Formats: sequence, structure tokens, C-alpha cells
Amino acid sequence: METATGSIVAYWLMNILYAALIVFVGRIVVKWLIKLARKLMVRANIDPILINFFSMIANAILLLFVLIAALDQLGVDTTSMIAVLGAAGLAIGLALKDSLQNFAAGVMLIMFRPFKIGDFVEAGGAMGVIENISIFNTIMKTGDNREVIVPNGMIYGDTITNYSARDTRRIDMVFGIGYDDDLLKAKKIITDIVINHEKVMADPEPVIRISELADSSVNFDVRPWVAAGDYWPVRAELIETIKLTFDKEGISIPYPQMDVHVNKITAAEDNAA
Repeated sequence: METATGSIVAYWLMNILYAALIVFVGRIVVKWLIKLARKLMVRANIDPILINFFSMIANAILLLFVLIAALDQLGVDTTSMIAVLGAAGLAIGLALKDSLQNFAAGVMLIMFRPFKIGDFVEAGGAMGVIENISIFNTIMKTGDNREVIVPNGMIYGDTITNYSARDTRRIDMVFGIGYDDDLLKAKKIITDIVINHEKVMADPEPVIRISELADSSVNFDVRPWVAAGDYWPVRAELIETIKLTFDKEGISIPYPQMDVHVNKITAAEDNAA
């Protein structure tokens, strides 16, 4: 009896020893594999955010396999455990569907880089300067210094307008003058102001032309090119300078108006009708 008991104890001690050895060696192997994978991802110029995230996920999965192997050595039914883990993973995946969508979108944003930190963009129903791109969301700073956190799924599933992607931008403006005003004089005023502005580019050449004979005004399209960073200041300066010069030179900028003609009907005409 004592011999049988001793054999059982020795058997379990050996299994425990083997299981501990599996865990010890497994951790060393996992650490080495993760280190190798990180080096390969760095050589492939993968973003550090993705490297850290994938390393964390891979480390957790590999350690789980090591743990299952150790439990199998101890005689635990790992088949049923794997089935339970699979069902739990499916349930968690369904519960975190939106989070997984944001994660997948975050991976795509980081890999393909439609914008970078510091760019001024319009995406996901928000507009601002990109401050941070994480796995699940993107942080923007608006022009009035508000912080907007947008889920990556909303950004990647929508149109992305990156105003900083190009070095230059075209300013599109419309100026209207009255029908009684001097057309050529107004065009010369606009042209002189635009081409003499120090930040307006000569190439491409600014476009200044009549675009429409509207209900209340003759409209000019004014389209100069500037450096992307000068867009808003130059636009404001041009509008202000043109308006002040128009006022000084007697060029009117009409507002929408409607002429109402009233036909007076006399009492005699009314009775005859």
C-alpha cells in the first residue's frame, strides 16, 4: 500500500515538475519569439503603436498555449477547456463588436496613414488638428481649442478630407458688384490686390473672372493659390482689403433685393370687372 501511494506521489511530483519545466521553458521561448517578431516588424517600418499592440496580443496567445500544455501534462482535459475558451471568445467578440470595428479601423488608419499627427482634417463628423491616433480612437483639437475624441470606425467608414496633405491650397472666393458699377474697374481692383499680395503664388496663376449674372449682382470668381499654412490668414486679408477698396472707389456690393410692382386698380375699373 505504501509502495503504491509512493508511486502515485512520485508520479504527480514528476508531472508537476514537468509542467513547471514547460512553463519555465515556454516563457523563455515566448519571450524570444516576441523579441524576434518585434525586430522583424521594426525592419518592415510598421508603426510603433501596432508593434506594441501586436506584441502584447501575441505574447498573451503564446502564453495561453504554454499554460494549456502545462495543464495537459497534469492530466487536465484541455480539449473541453479549449472549447470553453472558444465559446467565451465568441461571446466576447459579439459583445465587443463595436470595439473590434474601431480596432480594425485603427489598424487600417495606422498602416495606410491617410493623415498624420499635426494634420488639419475633416473626418467622422468632426474637424480639427490631429493630436493622437490610437488603436480605438483618434483625438482632434478644434480651432477653438476643444478636444474631440472620434471612434476610428466612424473615421474610416466616412469620407476623410485632409487639408494638410498638399503643400498648396486654392482659395475660392466670390465677390459681387452692382449692375450699374464699372465692371472693368472692379476687376482691375481685385486683380491688383490679389497679385500684389506677398503670400499669393504666381504659379499657378490666380483666376479672376466673371462667373454669373445673378439676380442682384454680377459675380466674380476669385481663386488665388497660397501655401497650405497661409490659407485662412490670406483669405481674411483679401476679403477685407477688397471690401475696403470697393468702398473707397465707389464699387457697391449689393445685397439680395426684390422689386415689388403694385398695380393700382380704380373703383370704376373694379366695378366694371
